[in-house]
Amino acid sequence: MDRFIIYGGVPLHGTVHISGAKNSALPCLAACLLTEQPLILENLPAVRDITTTFHLLRTLGITLEENDVQAGASGIPARRRIVAHARQITNVEVPWELVRTMRASTLILGPLVARCGQAQVSLPGGCAIGARPIDLHLKGLEKLGAQIAVEHGMVIARADRLRGARIYFDRITVTGTEDLLMAATLAEGETVLENAAREPEVRDLAGLLTKMGARIDGVGTSTIRVQGVPRLTGATHGVIPDRIEAGTFLAAAGIAGGDLTIEDCCPDHLLAVIEKFRELGLSVESPTPTSLCAQCENPLRAADMTTEEYPGFPTDMQAQYIALATQASGPSLITETIFENRFMHALELVRMGANIRIEGNRAIVRGPTPLSGAGVIASDLRASASLVLAGLAAQGETIIERVYHIDRGYEHIEEKLRAVGAQIERVSS
Repeated sequence: MDRFIIYGGVPLHGTVHISGAKNSALPCLAACLLTEQPLILENLPAVRDITTTFHLLRTLGITLEENDVQAGASGIPARRRIVAHARQITNVEVPWELVRTMRASTLILGPLVARCGQAQVSLPGGCAIGARPIDLHLKGLEKLGAQIAVEHGMVIARADRLRGARIYFDRITVTGTEDLLMAATLAEGETVLENAAREPEVRDLAGLLTKMGARIDGVGTSTIRVQGVPRLTGATHGVIPDRIEAGTFLAAAGIAGGDLTIEDCCPDHLLAVIEKFRELGLSVESPTPTSLCAQCENPLRAADMTTEEYPGFPTDMQAQYIALATQASGPSLITETIFENRFMHALELVRMGANIRIEGNRAIVRGPTPLSGAGVIASDLRASASLVLAGLAAQGETIIERVYHIDRGYEHIEEKLRAVGAQIERVSS
């Protein structure tokens, strides 16, 4: 099992290139199930969740052809390209062994039922950050005419032909919006998704589906309308940059000091993060539409933050924000409104010297506190990123166990950090 060893206290200088968004690539890959023609996707990140999805799709009979279009900095593969061809779907059952590490596996439910009339998918696994039930997926599919049963940990869905319906989400759900958006493209008649997610990843998926021939209006708003079509075609599509990776490297510049240029990103997707980091005292500028420059020349100052659905501050940046707040002067109140149980990283940061108190869905961080290297354990994807950030600021040696969590969503993060001066190594046990 791999671990990271970090020697902190080294300012970062240089340029980081951002990979494609894992949370956009996953639904775009699932969209290949909607057509018999080849789907060409570019800018896929080389992360564990993508590899897991490749295995899943091959189990269903989909052929995948992989290659790298362009080499990235420090030899890191970038702009990964794949041709996914679902000419025939030979299997509609996805067992637990394939989905136990990844909750996004539910994204294949809608496309499979829409295309094949049936699906059997194991209830998913993933990060230990609280309950993320798929009840909204299932209720939505039922409204579209599917018959749903849950037996022995498997979701079994059947439908002769999905029919358009009006679906109101009781709470905003990104994967639920994406799953039902894909299902609705092949449903008979009009589907209206209300209280839909507005995240850039949803917009990216809708852009791909439109290229495939789907008729979609209202993406980027809370009401999405879909006119079903008999069939979809193949398409070529480049996945958007990963806004969470870009935000993580902004935080790295803040906690380690120095200056970073972040290329191949989309600053418009990070407006809430940028404004909050500026409030903390980090200098962030956008010299071009695809780049950011971050500098930390002055002491950071405390600032409260509340996670919200897009366009608010993303829950996937909460752990990184807490790490940064440990170095800010004064108390910062962080309120988590999306997931319960998402402060598991706080105890590990306390082991490194942070002053953090948890009260329900709130964390009170008092800083600045000097961090010292320690042995810590990653509990989920974004928690592992916060520990890496803390290690960059800590004096001495930090050892992070279970870095397979970070491999789920960050492409070669240690190589990217090392290229800008960080002393970080991956070691196999």
